[in-house]
Amino acid sequence: MSDVEKRCPEPLWLLVRPLLPDAPQRHQGGGRRRLDDRAVLAAILYVLQTGCAWSALPTSFGISRPTAHRRFTEWVEAEVFTRLHRTLLDLLGTAGAIDWSRASVDSMHVRAVKGDLTGPSPVDQGKPGSKIHAMSERGGIPLTVVVSAANRNDHLELEPVVDAVGPVRGPVGRPRRRPRKLHADKGYDYPVCRKGPRRRGAVARIARRGIESARRLGRHRYVIERTLEWVSRFRRLARRYERKAAHFTAFAQLACAVICYRRATKLDLLTHNNPK
Repeated sequence: MSDVEKRCPEPLWLLVRPLLPDAPQRHQGGGRRRLDDRAVLAAILYVLQTGCAWSALPTSFGISRPTAHRRFTEWVEAEVFTRLHRTLLDLLGTAGAIDWSRASVDSMHVRAVKGDLTGPSPVDQGKPGSKIHAMSERGGIPLTVVVSAANRNDHLELEPVVDAVGPVRGPVGRPRRRPRKLHADKGYDYPVCRKGPRRRGAVARIARRGIESARRLGRHRYVIERTLEWVSRFRRLARRYERKAAHFTAFAQLACAVICYRRATKLDLLTHNNPK
């Protein structure tokens, strides 16, 4: 099996290919032949999973660093990775694999080199960093991710995270984007965090400061911790090297898409030639 097939299996490629923008037209057909999009996607996935620099891409992909980064930038601007994540959520939702009865939100700190949406981290001796805010459904499937500066209080990002969830198709009825209950820890124990979900049709279940033990995540809170741990396994997200927050967010969205793809594969929702 080649590196391209290993990093970008056929079922995943069949999902991504319709989302890619058309190749730019060259004047009078000049220039070199455009490199294969699947090989470029495999290289991007390699960078995401291993955390290597663009310049350290193995030659087995047949992709140079400038080409891989340029194509990645094109796809970020075309929102390819956002749409891929939503495509896979639709796939899982249509199969009834998304449990909207409960959802959880939380964040994790990531040290950053430089760039927008960075700030002094309160948990890392004031070193520059960013936060990845995530929301997962009851089974741990990531519904959305949002990036902010490390010094941004979690409660200020609750509504943006909830609103970032796009409509997800289900087995029947209209697409859905709100859970019935939303769980959060004491970092979200503010009146605005209880009113926001209520206005959106969800019941907030937030741990109360000074009342509930900090050592207990509860029966439902551990799910988002596990989801963030899955996200952190993608080494490109362990430390932020992207100057542009949009690029770092795209990597996080691609990680969520891969997690959803793995769940769909486990549930046998994909076939080699015809993804359901």
